[in-house]
Amino acid sequence: MQQPPNGVSVNHLPPLAWQKSRRSNPSGNCVELAELPGGAGIALRNSRHPDGPALIYTVDEIAAFVLGARDGDFDHLIG
Repeated sequence: MQQPPNGVSVNHLPPLAWQKSRRSNPSGNCVELAELPGGAGIALRNSRHPDGPALIYTVDEIAAFVLGARDGDFDHLIG
């Protein structure tokens, strides 16, 4: 599968296994991620708008973000 464009409607993606963080809270302030078939990337969507647009990233882009978050690179953004 070729990587779809960013902002693609979730309805235009194949069925995906979306996953929230365990830190997700009941107020719905979270995002969900799902692996695209064939290693075509990772989709990210707002859990409050499950049919809304999805942002599509490569596995390397998600790895860079997750590892940076793990290292504290973005701590200043959350106060």
